[in-house]
Amino acid sequence: MADAGSFVKAGARLRLSPPAVTRAISALEERLGARVFNRTTRSLTITDVGQRFLESARRVLADLDTAEKEAVGETALPRGHLNITASVTFGRSALAPVVCGFLGQYPRVTASVLLLDRVVNLVEEGVDIAVRIGHLPDSTLIAKRIGSVHRILVASPDYLARRGVPASPADLRHHSVIAFTGLMPNREWRFRNGQKTGSVSVQPTFEINDATPAIQAAAMGHGITIALSYMVCEQIRDGTLVPILQAFTLPPQPVHLVYPHVRLVAPKIRAFLDFAAPRLKGVLDRLAWETPDGAPPTGLS
Repeated sequence: MADAGSFVKAGARLRLSPPAVTRAISALEERLGARVFNRTTRSLTITDVGQRFLESARRVLADLDTAEKEAVGETALPRGHLNITASVTFGRSALAPVVCGFLGQYPRVTASVLLLDRVVNLVEEGVDIAVRIGHLPDSTLIAKRIGSVHRILVASPDYLARRGVPASPADLRHHSVIAFTGLMPNREWRFRNGQKTGSVSVQPTFEINDATPAIQAAAMGHGITIALSYMVCEQIRDGTLVPILQAFTLPPQPVHLVYPHVRLVAPKIRAFLDFAAPRLKGVLDRLAWETPDGAPPTGLS
């Protein structure tokens, strides 16, 4: 019913009459002692209780399906389809090559990779594994840490030579800022000052929801932008971009592989975790940018 949107459509899928569907839902609500759907003549919406029950039921059914397949030997080897999600930039630079390598080693597995700069509900959207950057809220997800990244501000040597190097977060108000909205929501840059954190409001000259063109614009000398360390490590090493205000950088953020909690983890998921975790860690280590707090920008004449 939750997926079909109406009792009539659900009945058609299940080959049950609408009255039979109505009786089944009423019996469930009586057993739970709570309403699972809000029903009117024009709409059908699931309640919070119903949504939680649905997610739990899906996990139970997934466990049962896996148990049955293992009992008959269907999943002795990794096979089937994997749905994986990550942020756009991380997916392009790090995840996609790892997935291709995994599929080459496990020819009975296929995969779909969904690159989105938003948090995906794995259960509701049918995703098996996600790469999450940042501290994880309490949830039923299982997490495997693979590394960490920093948020840093960068600009080109040419821009800094023309406009000067900011000495404090407040100086950003007097600079051209290129805002990647995924890391600078509400047009604010968050920073650390000793043991405390703060924020400074900016008025971007250019604002975009994709990190790649923001970084390109900064490299072309159009202003200062914010990025995660893995996004700009190569440009910093070759001198195209220079990190600034490093003394005010927030602590590193963890990177995890996460997947829904189930009693029996499908072999395709176990195999991907074992394959991908060390390789993604290697990518993050290679793209790490570690400098002491307060180190002066390099690459300036």
